[in-house]
Amino acid sequence: MIYEPVFTLLLIVVLLGLLQLACAYLILLERKMAAWVQDRLGPNRVGPKGLFQPVADGLKFLLKEQVVPGHVDKPAYFVAPAIAVVATTLGFAVVPFAPVAPGEERGLRFIIAPDLDIGILFFVAAGSLAVYAVLLAGWSSNNKYSFLGAIRSSAQLVSYEIPLGLAILGVVFAAGSFSISDMVVQQVRQGWNVLYQPIGFVVFFLSGLAECNRLPFDLPEAEQELVGGYHTEYSGLKFAFFFLGEYTHVISISFLCSLLYLGGWHLPGIGSAVLSGWGEWFLASLILWMKVTLFVLVIMLVRWTLPRFRYDQLMDMAWLGLMPLGLANIVILAVVAYGEVQPGWSGLVSVVFLASVGVGRALWFHLQPEESIRVLTQNDGVKTGVQGNGSSHAHSAV
Repeated sequence: MIYEPVFTLLLIVVLLGLLQLACAYLILLERKMAAWVQDRLGPNRVGPKGLFQPVADGLKFLLKEQVVPGHVDKPAYFVAPAIAVVATTLGFAVVPFAPVAPGEERGLRFIIAPDLDIGILFFVAAGSLAVYAVLLAGWSSNNKYSFLGAIRSSAQLVSYEIPLGLAILGVVFAAGSFSISDMVVQQVRQGWNVLYQPIGFVVFFLSGLAECNRLPFDLPEAEQELVGGYHTEYSGLKFAFFFLGEYTHVISISFLCSLLYLGGWHLPGIGSAVLSGWGEWFLASLILWMKVTLFVLVIMLVRWTLPRFRYDQLMDMAWLGLMPLGLANIVILAVVAYGEVQPGWSGLVSVVFLASVGVGRALWFHLQPEESIRVLTQNDGVKTGVQGNGSSHAHSAV
């Protein structure tokens, strides 16, 4: 077997190269998907079917003049995009890209830090560093639009980390370990967590979207309100770093959704806890990457399907929606474990609870139409009224 430090170093180099390539072509894929959704042509000029468009975009970022406004705080201004990339890339140190390969005692483990037993905690901690990139970018720009975007973005990131952690806590509770590999092995033996914790899956996926600043949670970059958000003053390669950080986070969240809730490399009859041969290992690895690709496509489709939330709606979803659901998920798991009943009951109770919440919300809007309209149109940030000539004016508070 390859000497383990050499194999780890090789894995790091390959991972960094693949991440750059994957982000470049994911942007092309998303532009193609946007064209398909909107019934128009996507990139189709550079190379056959536009396949060389990412190369052209990369060269443009490299050769474009690096404009630095004279009024910025330069040390923090240059550090911010670097933090954005490093924070989202660090999390991949604990993500297993494939099951343990068959071979000698332990076989090759396709994970950069295989002996880190607190893998999921490391991932959350590394991802939370991204808020420093946002704050530094907005503050160092000496621009009111950028500063407002940074404040709103940091509030969003901090808020959605709480329900994200609550959802992860349910998976840790089921696996009895903070290791992501152990969480997959637990699902191979007992069943996928999405069947037993559907509430946790919904909370984790939505919180992950918000952490990525993806639509409909992209208020930090809302062009209509903030002229580009916290990176208004960034261009060229510096802006590309922020974009790279966002797409890297999309890939990492897709990996975690697959590993924590969809059994990772497991399908019924394929990808057992102990792989017997290289053929089975290759098939199991392919299954994991197919699940990751599926989540990436779903995230892209959501962006080009749903409208953007208002800021007050976005914060209400975190504090009044996802957080109570995350707590409910933990309570349901605890009650099922304390009652020593079959684990499948937690999934059934979760589905009934979600359905009850949805029906109750729908009935509330149906039985109180005036109140629901008032909430939708006159929430904290938006007030409507008739003035002077009878025309209606909407005033948005930042």
